[in-house]
Amino acid sequence: MKAIRMNTPGGPEVLEYVDVEEPTPGAGQVLVKVEAAGINFADVYSRRGRGTFPSILGQEAAGTIEALGPDVSGFKVGDRVAYNGAPGAYAEKQVVPVARLLPVPDGLSTKTAAAVLLQGMTAHYLAITTYALGPNDTCLVHAAAGGVGLLLTQIAKRRGARVIGTVSSDDKAAAAREAGADEIVNYETTDFVEAVKSLTNGRGVDVIYDSVGKTTLLKGLDAIRPLGVMAQYGSASGEADPIDTNLLNAKGCLYLTRANLGTYTATREALLQRSGDVFGWVASGDLKVRIFGEYALADAAKAHAALEQRETIGKLILVP
Repeated sequence: MKAIRMNTPGGPEVLEYVDVEEPTPGAGQVLVKVEAAGINFADVYSRRGRGTFPSILGQEAAGTIEALGPDVSGFKVGDRVAYNGAPGAYAEKQVVPVARLLPVPDGLSTKTAAAVLLQGMTAHYLAITTYALGPNDTCLVHAAAGGVGLLLTQIAKRRGARVIGTVSSDDKAAAAREAGADEIVNYETTDFVEAVKSLTNGRGVDVIYDSVGKTTLLKGLDAIRPLGVMAQYGSASGEADPIDTNLLNAKGCLYLTRANLGTYTATREALLQRSGDVFGWVASGDLKVRIFGEYALADAAKAHAALEQRETIGKLILVP
């Protein structure tokens, strides 16, 4: 079968479209024919050096079960499933532990399931658990036109919060506004801290959801009200500089967390609950998924380049 393998860390050019042996499911595993794989910034981090080399990239996909390993219950051949947290998704087929499998509900395509699972559950835990937004809250969503940003904006509005979104272009501003953002700040032309202070009458926001990291996190502490929250969940611009906890005190006894989806879906119960909400909202039309681009598996490097160059709005997927 075909897969995308990386042998060394580096830029998109290290992603190779190669022939590999088709895997066989072991105990508690199934073989999935991958119909769509999600592309996430976590894959970029892995490719740059955080991953294992050599290995097949990707951790999120959806498709159809082709074979069952021993001791598998609850699923059968032909079931449509989605999953995240299973390394090796950039491939035509993948062996996946049953513990990570989620049924794709009727009315939801496998492409959409692959496009929304990881980023949708990320938006879910941020808005509902990390800082539980309510009607009296104002949040700042960085990269509001990104895959998580568009979903997070919609979920925040479902919960009655006011959303200020940052973007880098007029096209992205339009997408974020369509998702429900109340105010838009173009951080290429406007200081986002000054804008937030103006829009909140000097108070600051209750929470910042930051996927950018190095260029925004430290500065953003000045845009949060006393006892507010800085929730970092990504590092698109690079790892943020270390923060002296005394600075959090000086800025108003702020709370800082570095969140990740694995911790928020560590139990089967949490995984089913978050994915069930997200899939249900999408199937009912209450949550809109924007697939910006579908790339052939062989074009994974082109997709990574587009993501890193901030050319995208919403989600990118690979289609074997």
